[in-house]
Amino acid sequence: MTAPIALHYWPTPNGKKISIALEEMGLPYDLHLVDIGAGDQFDPEFLKIAPNNRMPAIVDPEGPDGEPISMFESGAILQYLARKTGTFCGATERDRINVDQWLMWQMGGVGPMAGQAHHFLRYAPDMDPPQVLPYAQERYRNEVARLYRVLDTQLDGKDYICGDYSIADMAIYPWAASWEGQQQTLDDKPNMKAWMERMAARPAVKKGMELAAEVRQKGYSKEQMERLFKQK
Repeated sequence: MTAPIALHYWPTPNGKKISIALEEMGLPYDLHLVDIGAGDQFDPEFLKIAPNNRMPAIVDPEGPDGEPISMFESGAILQYLARKTGTFCGATERDRINVDQWLMWQMGGVGPMAGQAHHFLRYAPDMDPPQVLPYAQERYRNEVARLYRVLDTQLDGKDYICGDYSIADMAIYPWAASWEGQQQTLDDKPNMKAWMERMAARPAVKKGMELAAEVRQKGYSKEQMERLFKQK
């Protein structure tokens, strides 16, 4: 590539999936911050490339047939980048199927469930009025624990989720890295714990995880919570 990919990003787990992939694949990119607390995701120009008003999104000036292409949805972006570079998506069709199913496992399971756990355990109690919902907290805490036990089992005897390092690892790690905020434990998940240590030691993962970390807030104001959690 000669022209950089435009990365529309905020340092959340979904955003970090793509920053990790771009670093691992050695693709040039320009960073465009999408401040979700300020409502940048509703900007008309951003909605042209991400109609679901969510980041991350990318614009690749050297897309298929050399023509520009824009994309939203982190899983789709990972698959596109892996196909574009011919890396991290499996060497055979069986390998690719395995990578795809674990990527979809993250998209349909770990991401949504861990996101709900974060919401009800961390953010909802700070809302005005406070929303402390024991049933919701227990439900999502338990479901994340179940998913991480599945992950621990899959990693038995493997360095990475599908054997070889892949976009499935890149997708799952940013969510798993927040296990403490999801009120989880790794004491009974030795394979997952070892995998997380391997992931954290990769230079590209470290760089992708730290991208724009300085702009991420530890908490949100009442106005920001209204914008983030009460969209209609």
